[in-house]
Amino acid sequence: MDALIHAILEATAVSKGVLILLVIMSVASWAFMFAKYLALKSAHRHVLLGLQVIEKAQSLEDILPCMARQKASPLYKVTYSAAAEFDLLCRTGDLQRLGSENVRRALHFGIAEQIARLKSSLALLATAASTAPFIGLFGTVWGIMQSFTAIARMKSVSLATVAPGIAEALVATAVGLFVAIPAVCGYNIFRARLSEIEGLCINYAGHLLNRLQHESTRHENGLHFVRED
Repeated sequence: MDALIHAILEATAVSKGVLILLVIMSVASWAFMFAKYLALKSAHRHVLLGLQVIEKAQSLEDILPCMARQKASPLYKVTYSAAAEFDLLCRTGDLQRLGSENVRRALHFGIAEQIARLKSSLALLATAASTAPFIGLFGTVWGIMQSFTAIARMKSVSLATVAPGIAEALVATAVGLFVAIPAVCGYNIFRARLSEIEGLCINYAGHLLNRLQHESTRHENGLHFVRED
């Protein structure tokens, strides 16, 4: 440990800059992964709850008030989009002609909007995962260059001559991998969880569309689903 600290302290300004940049990327990646984990966990829980509600509900009157109270759920805006489109078609008298296709499209757009929101900033994690090894590689190359420069200047190939530069190179490589590996793992885990949430949202949308189609004749004046921002 003392040798590692000594190598960092004896590193050149360029190598120290590389290490500082990698440390900042590491801290930012871990903070983002923690926040994204909480967000996806909450979204997954709300979507499962919404599925339970729609599967157990006897009618739309049981579904809509319950979903209207769950404003933190991705399904809230999905349900609102479908209800708003359904209301519009009821008022224009085009429910029988356009109902199925238009509501299905509203559900599709609503799900896409929510998944895009949950994906927000995920590209930053992918950027950290892909660039950190190359930043570490730059530090590695710089350390090796310093070693060759020391050899040329001192006309010596002893271990004492090349050790500082090699140490810089190894530290930069290790820190680059330390940043990249957790970022790659986190990115893949979040993508898998997002795919699962999207699948659950699609299942919910299918249930809601079927329920709207079955009960459309009972709601010729629209649905009582009020969005409160």
